[in-house]
Amino acid sequence: MELEVARGDLARVRVHDAPSPALQDGEARLRVEGFALSANNISYAAFGDMLRYWDFFPGGPADAGEDTVWGRIPVWGFGEVVETRSPDVTVGERFYGYYPMATELVVVPGRADERSILDAAPHRAAMASAYNRYQRCAADPLHRAEREDEQMLLYPLFFTSFVIDDFLADNDDFGAEQVVISSASSKTSLGVAFLAHQRGVRVVGLTSPGNVEFVEGLGVVDEIVTYDRAASLAAVPSVFVDVAGNADVRHAVHSRLGDLLGHSMAVGGTHWDHEAEAAPDGLPGPEPTFFFAPTQIAKRTHDWGADEVDHRVGEAWDRYLAWVDGWIDLQHTSGADAVTAVYEELLAGRVDPRVGHICTLAEEARA
Repeated sequence: MELEVARGDLARVRVHDAPSPALQDGEARLRVEGFALSANNISYAAFGDMLRYWDFFPGGPADAGEDTVWGRIPVWGFGEVVETRSPDVTVGERFYGYYPMATELVVVPGRADERSILDAAPHRAAMASAYNRYQRCAADPLHRAEREDEQMLLYPLFFTSFVIDDFLADNDDFGAEQVVISSASSKTSLGVAFLAHQRGVRVVGLTSPGNVEFVEGLGVVDEIVTYDRAASLAAVPSVFVDVAGNADVRHAVHSRLGDLLGHSMAVGGTHWDHEAEAAPDGLPGPEPTFFFAPTQIAKRTHDWGADEVDHRVGEAWDRYLAWVDGWIDLQHTSGADAVTAVYEELLAGRVDPRVGHICTLAEEARA
């Protein structure tokens, strides 16, 4: 069973229930135990064509009499091997990684070692290895059984936050006196704010009026500015981390700061459905640059080595978890209809930023 969305209309959802394919030599079947849903997954869908997120898990065929192109939004979660024809995995092994919103996933384990396997399925060969790697839970230094919910929900977002902050630090914050972050209540933005704040960088969060109190109470943003007051941003050297992807907000920030912006980073699309108002062509200041985390990961792996990357991320993750425990509300959802409802709430931007959704398409929730 898979939950699929229309690639041309993200509000259209269907449950596709096809028979499980027989395994071929070298393949393994993983039962998807659970996965997290957040605004991050909406960004995957919003940028699905540009960044090829749709290509990881191709959707099923169109229904009879229509030509809808269906896609499966990637999610982060845990799976257990229930059948294998690969020498590199055994039945009962559990893996953390990239899954579809589904009840199972067939992988082709390749480039296996004691810590992970790489899915060598031909359609994933051109994708960044960070998304094709599945961590063996038994050998993953970050894995803790009691923290699996947080790992599913927060670790992929936090890792992105870590790499964003590291990219900024690696470039001396482009000479900025403040880091301006849009969609300040989103978990990716909060991760960037948390890390930058710990480095002593002044953080300015852009958010909607309804989220001001929430963001303010977390203590990692030095100033909160609502979107309609972006023109009041302090006119000092800045960098812009754009997680919202809202063209009007981006234009307002660039119009206010112009050449004071040392760098403008496009990260996400939490405002995926916002239609820009009429605005002059072009933006003052630097051209926004899309941030692709695997590029910085590869640089730091070369600079530091993989073990040192793991060590630095792990230390930061522990500090972050201690902070998150004070405000996160984890909620569990099971069954295709209930998961669809969560997805629709996220798509509409109606989810409380304190809430983290842990889901399974099986009718009984994970223990």
